Amino acid sequence: MVRRNRYEEVELPPRGPVEALVYWRDPKKSGIVFGGVMVVLLSLTFFSFISVVANLSLLALAATFCFRVYKSVQQVIQKTSDGHPFKEILEMDLALPAEKVRTTSDLAVTHINAVVSELRRLFLVEDFVDSIKFGFCLWMLTYLGSWFNGMTLIILGVVGLFTLPKVYETNKVVIDEKIALVSGKINEITAKVKAAIPIGKKAEEKKEQ
Repeated sequence: MVRRNRYEEVELPPRGPVEALVYWRDPKKSGIVFGGVMVVLLSLTFFSFISVVANLSLLALAATFCFRVYKSVQQVIQKTSDGHPFKEILEMDLALPAEKVRTTSDLAVTHINAVVSELRRLFLVEDFVDSIKFGFCLWMLTYLGSWFNGMTLIILGVVGLFTLPKVYETNKVVIDEKIALVSGKINEITAKVKAAIPIGKKAEEKKEQ
């Protein structure tokens, strides 16, 4: 049992490798991944993508080369036959399973089709209220784009990915209460707006039929 917040105790469910990283199950691994991603993203804000990839690859190659030479010299001095220091990695099967690739592709196509269908519905104003909310989000994005560039948004997204899930897990009860309150208010306002728009109301009734 792990204490999530002051209101309740819950048992943490088993999670995949990605969830384990963003929820900081192993702080050392999460710190390494988070730090590495941030170094790459911050580097991309000052240098070109090609320069960053080339320099990081060169750094990795230099590190593995030096380690390889060190282990070879050590084996000669100590007269051991440990073999290649990266033998396990070299023998690791890196081929992508065909079944998993097909499953992932099918899932991606399903999501893409759903997004395209939803965008068509919003842009062609199938529902007045939904299109108005979509337009408001686009309008907010214009201001967001004037404040931040794409790389800044990506950096903020990575920081949020490694902080918000843990904050939510720690304060789930309080956050859920606030979200439910806000969601209730939004649904109430949306219902009033739909009731005040005859065309939107007719479209909703047609859907139900």
